[in-house]
Amino acid sequence: MGQQISKNQPLLDRIYLENLTPRYLASQVGAKNPESTMIYKTKKGLFSAFSLVLTTLLVSAPGLMAQGEAPTGDKNALQKWVLDGGWPMGLIALAIIALLALSVFNFINLTKPKFCPDDLKAALLDHMMNCRVRSAIELAASHPSYLGRMLAYSLPNIDATKPEDLGRDGVEDAVADFTINESRKNMVWINYIALIAQAAPMLGLFGTVYGMVNAFGVLSSTGAAEPAQLAGDIQIALLTTFWGLLTAIPSLISYFYFKNKLNNLVADAHHTSEELINASIQTVNQDAYLAKIPEGIAV
Repeated sequence: MGQQISKNQPLLDRIYLENLTPRYLASQVGAKNPESTMIYKTKKGLFSAFSLVLTTLLVSAPGLMAQGEAPTGDKNALQKWVLDGGWPMGLIALAIIALLALSVFNFINLTKPKFCPDDLKAALLDHMMNCRVRSAIELAASHPSYLGRMLAYSLPNIDATKPEDLGRDGVEDAVADFTINESRKNMVWINYIALIAQAAPMLGLFGTVYGMVNAFGVLSSTGAAEPAQLAGDIQIALLTTFWGLLTAIPSLISYFYFKNKLNNLVADAHHTSEELINASIQTVNQDAYLAKIPEGIAV
């Protein structure tokens, strides 16, 4: 073991000098503050998505109300399929707006450039192949992507006194800690979609019960009501059930789509971190790796 350390001593010294302490890293990250920038962009993006959806609905509402209007005075499509559902439809409409806003936000947020950009990956790989660990950490700390923040948190755990694995276990533990904390933040906006998927059928059921209570109220007060007197309340019951299911089904599909997309992006970042660590280990132990591969037969 002592011979292996002395053999790789110049390269190990360079790794040691390139490495950063957690205190130094904290000062660098605090100065550039990429996490605060990401939080600000996240809130701004969600507000922008919600504003976009709400503005689109407000602009298109007059056209929808006029759509299908006939000279005979028949109800248009908006009146027939939405407004006749009564005030419980307002609750379902809020759920639909929230679903659209969260979907737009997650489409914008869950992208490869924000998690594992190719340019950052190539630059970090170049640093790690040449054992410039400090340069890699500084580059990662200056980048607001998921990969940059993850490596800025985990790479300071590299240990140059362990040339066989460079303290891989400590780096992997740091990656796991970062993933737990960061995935919780990203899953908040995806879990809201799951909440809509569960709440929408309940809102539809609430409208159903509300409509049937009103219908039976008419029957109890009149004794024998004509179908036309009950049609409005029954329509409320059916429309709210219809829109509750129509909101819940896309919400459920969206939840699993965004959840799987997040898992794939995180897995890609983890694979990149493994690739970077392996590149440095292979560089440090290059002679040992070559010694295992025979070249000809000694005579």
